[in-house]
Amino acid sequence: MGPTHQLDRWMYRGGRPNRVARLLNRIGATMAAAGLPPHRQVTLEVRGRRSGAVISFPLVIAEVGGERYLVSMLGEGANWVRNVRAADGRAVLRHGHREPVRLEEVAPEQRGPILRRYLALAPGARAHVPVDRHAPDDELTRVATGIPVFHVVTAEREDSSAG
Repeated sequence: MGPTHQLDRWMYRGGRPNRVARLLNRIGATMAAAGLPPHRQVTLEVRGRRSGAVISFPLVIAEVGGERYLVSMLGEGANWVRNVRAADGRAVLRHGHREPVRLEEVAPEQRGPILRRYLALAPGARAHVPVDRHAPDDELTRVATGIPVFHVVTAEREDSSAG
């Protein structure tokens, strides 16, 4: 394990961001919300399940087959995952503009190709995901049950499909 992976693990020891990681996340969320590069980074805004306040998280969007996905590098225990579930998937993505979205959880058996793309785009996540990005599909599928993946559905698409 290289020094970068060690630093990434140190910043999220126990699956929770330490002070340094929280500061970097705050900076990353502000930059992504403003629309600054990289364009694959967004700020997720979701209502906190306990506080009710809007909480922001910087995340990487993975595009697969023309669809967008959010992946939890810290697994099931990530705060943003629990908040999204408590909010019934209602959230806002920001990257230069606000986009109301609905996040729909992807079934574990469909997560493999999304995880592969995510790991290619998010080098900082590699230390937290227990499989290499070049691993065979069956290995990606094996670890996928512990790594939540959400399909991003825009509010307009959701409204038009309801009719």
